Amino acid sequence: MLSVLRIQNFTLIDQLELEFGTKLNVLTGETGAGKSIILDAIDVVLGGKANYRLIRQGTQQAMIEATFHLNPNLSLWLSQQQIDPLDDGTLVCTRELTLSSNSIRSRSRINGVLVNLSLINQLREHLVEITAQGQTVQLMDSAIQRELLDLYGGQPILTQRQKVVSVYEIAKTAHQTLEKRRQSEQQRLQRLDLLQYQLKELEEVKLTDPDELEQLEQERDRLSHVVDLQQLSYRVYQLLYQNDSGDLAIADLLADAESLLTNMAEYDNEINSVLEMVKTALTQIIEAGQQINAYGDGLEADPERLTEVEERILILKRICRKYGPTLPEVIAHYEKLQQELSELTDSEQSIEQLEKDYQIAQEKLIKTCEDLSELRQQAAEKLEKQLIKELKPLAMDKVIFACKIFPCTPGVTGADQIIFYFSPNPGEKIQPLSHTASGGEMSRFLLALKACFSQTDNPSHTLIFDEIDAGVSGKVAQAIAEKLHQLSEKHQILCVTHQPLVAAMADAHFRVEKEMIEDYSKQEDSQNGQLNFPEIRTVVRVRKLNNHQTRRDELALLTGGHSADEAIAFADSLLLKATAYRLGKS
Repeated sequence: MLSVLRIQNFTLIDQLELEFGTKLNVLTGETGAGKSIILDAIDVVLGGKANYRLIRQGTQQAMIEATFHLNPNLSLWLSQQQIDPLDDGTLVCTRELTLSSNSIRSRSRINGVLVNLSLINQLREHLVEITAQGQTVQLMDSAIQRELLDLYGGQPILTQRQKVVSVYEIAKTAHQTLEKRRQSEQQRLQRLDLLQYQLKELEEVKLTDPDELEQLEQERDRLSHVVDLQQLSYRVYQLLYQNDSGDLAIADLLADAESLLTNMAEYDNEINSVLEMVKTALTQIIEAGQQINAYGDGLEADPERLTEVEERILILKRICRKYGPTLPEVIAHYEKLQQELSELTDSEQSIEQLEKDYQIAQEKLIKTCEDLSELRQQAAEKLEKQLIKELKPLAMDKVIFACKIFPCTPGVTGADQIIFYFSPNPGEKIQPLSHTASGGEMSRFLLALKACFSQTDNPSHTLIFDEIDAGVSGKVAQAIAEKLHQLSEKHQILCVTHQPLVAAMADAHFRVEKEMIEDYSKQEDSQNGQLNFPEIRTVVRVRKLNNHQTRRDELALLTGGHSADEAIAFADSLLLKATAYRLGKS
């Protein structure tokens, strides 16, 4: 429930603080007095669109603060958002609009915590609902009528709708996959031919070892230089182990060194470490000489093998140029082609299988939509009875209303088209609501609809009506006043009205008016110190009418536009009848 509204520098409001009552709060005043500015401020502080024109001229910043009483649902919501409640059990929403050139910067807070507009909009759903006569145009839309019926049906319908959304997305994905496959079948077949050709070419090469090319090049170099390698290995063998020219080989020299060191070690143990190194070197030289000799003996010229190696190298290099550039990359590409071929020929991805998957998903969607349609039919029958019941006291005792459900193509919202049919006058054929209702009838229809929803709405909601009674008078206006009073028994109501019959029913009555004031803030010229004439500004003022006399005078103005005796007497009678009605209903 909205308890306090504070506004600073918002359009024509310089400073304003309003304390609202718990039941029916009425705002009255002449046309253009600024009543809707109050509702605009509530809309903006709860995340409504803002622009630089909302900031009062001559100022750089506007501020709106709305204080609401907490209830268990709001307390739970604050806890989920990790926002601490205030000590006095209230929730305070604040929004600041700051002007910078022709742009605007906005900051919103909940209980002093800076939040984004998305979070404010979530909170708004728990706090207020604004209804204006302009909404009657939206009410004629079949899609809006479907949403209203679903909301009226409550959680069972909303839960089933979520199931429809999930199943619809599955069916949609299956259909898209199928269509994509159908459209790309030609490309798929062409790609299959290419893959099969490339794989055949790579399979014939029989690639297994990523190091094969490097190994083959080494083998080619060896086979190409067999004679050179034999001669060089023999020379190495002579240098290391056995020299036919009569010179000492390295092994002979090391053997002499070992003999000398052995003699020296007999007189000095420090020589032992050097002796061991020479012994080790001699052993390694002997082994190296034997191995190089065996290597040279094993070398044989093999022209046929050399030819095979060179041909294989040519094949691998050609494959690398086409699919590489390196052999490991060619092998990786070969494996990738195998995987792609497997995917394209996978039986699970066949058109027949995709068609079967789509058919199953579509059948499930149809069944889920049928279950939703059944729930909607139940809700429609209930809404028809209750709405007629709510409309009869609004001077529409012969009204006929039907919520008709027509089948349509299954979609994300189900397989139903909802159309409200309406006949306000006896003998008139029932027709779609958009074809029959006048402005006044639509206002009453919207109010009755809201009365139907009031039983399922959160009781903590503040319901705001902006001239819902426009275009009606007399008996109808009285019926609307009584309906607003009934709603105020469960909800806090804020209502902008021009109807004295509605205003008389108020539990809290506010008069909105414009005043001309003298603004002295720019009286002194800072350049020459001279005093200028004060600037005349228009401001919106709101005064709470706390007694019978002030309310009587306001109702008289609404009735006749002046305070003539007849108007005052009529206003007195309205207040007395309203008091008697409230007492009789209490």
